[in-house]
Order: sequence, then structure tokens, then C-alpha cells
Amino acid sequence: MLAMNKMKLLSAVGAAVAIATVVTSCGDGTTRSRGWEFSRNMYDPLGYNPDQPNPNFADGKTAQMPPAGTVPVGFERFTYANTMDDYERAGVELINPLERTEANLVKGEALYQVYCAVCHGPEGHGDGSITKDRTLEAESRQLENFPPPPSYARSDGANSSRGGAMADLSDGKIYHTITYGLNMMGSHASQLSPEERWQVVMYVRELQKK
Repeated sequence: MLAMNKMKLLSAVGAAVAIATVVTSCGDGTTRSRGWEFSRNMYDPLGYNPDQPNPNFADGKTAQMPPAGTVPVGFERFTYANTMDDYERAGVELINPLERTEANLVKGEALYQVYCAVCHGPEGHGDGSITKDRTLEAESRQLENFPPPPSYARSDGANSSRGGAMADLSDGKIYHTITYGLNMMGSHASQLSPEERWQVVMYVRELQKK
């Protein structure tokens, strides 16, 4: 009997709380108040947004320049400048840090086919699709052809525009060129991470043997 009375009491209290919650949350129809707000600071933060004025800094801005010499998380600084001297220096000093494994070669080939083959060709012979005659069928318009880059293959005996045979380009020279670009080839530093660039270098070295 006592247990039953307790259950009735708890049920009544629960019903009263539920009714009070509904009534107070709905408002009286004359105001736009939504009643109590849960975790207000989650969508109205105490911190400053980057574009807001901020009295805590001398210039009154929230977004501040990082201190000199700092490096963003995940960023790898390339200490060689985009000059001929540093190109040659990179060619001597830089060696591929990745181990020559089947996995790295497969990844390097996949990246090469996506980012490089359109100009350098699937096998590195400089016969990519944009070097050939192409027509936009919908408009019957001839597309512009780009000059073919020199072949990587030793059997083709092609020379680099910066001197030396393409087949003799070292790890560092290839990496430097991928990072900064050369002639009509733009920089691929934003498309390929340092590790991915080294994987492409590894695959290009395989193309040089042909």
C-alpha cells in the first residue's frame, strides 16, 4: 500500500513538472521569449571572434600575426629558395628520406598519374594529353596545345632546360622542381604534401631508368 502511494506521488510530481515545463517554454503568446536557455555559452561564446575588436591587444584586433619563426602544425619548412643556386644545392644535399618500398612506389605512381601525367605523359615521355591536338566537340573548337616537356627516359636522351640529362636529375632537383615549378609547370606544393612529393620523386626515378 505504501509503495503504491509513493508511486502515485512520484507520478503526480512528474506530471506537474512536465506540465510546468511545457507551459513555461511556450510563453504567454505576447512575447518572443523562449524561456530558459540551455548552455548559453555554447552558441554565445565568451571568447572573441577573429574579426571582432579586442581591447586586450595594442592594435585592438583579435586576429594577430604569429610570432616570427613559428611554424604551423603539420607544416614542413623548405629551406631552399627558388633560385638556380639553391636548385643545384638541393640536387646535391637532398636525398629521398622515404624507404624504397612497393607501397611508396604504388602511391607515387598514383599521384604522378593524377598530377603529372597530363603533361609528362603516363610513362614520362613528355607526351601528356595537353600536348596533343584536342577538340571541344560541343563547340567544334580546337583547344590550345602546350609544348611537351622533355622526357625522363634515358632511352630518349632528353636534356633539362636547366642543363644536364633529364635521366640524371637527382632526388633533390626533382623535389625542388615539384615544390616551385619550372617554366610552364606551376608549383605543386599546395597539391602534394612533402611526403607525397617524395613518393612522386621515387616513381620518377623509376621512369628515368627506361
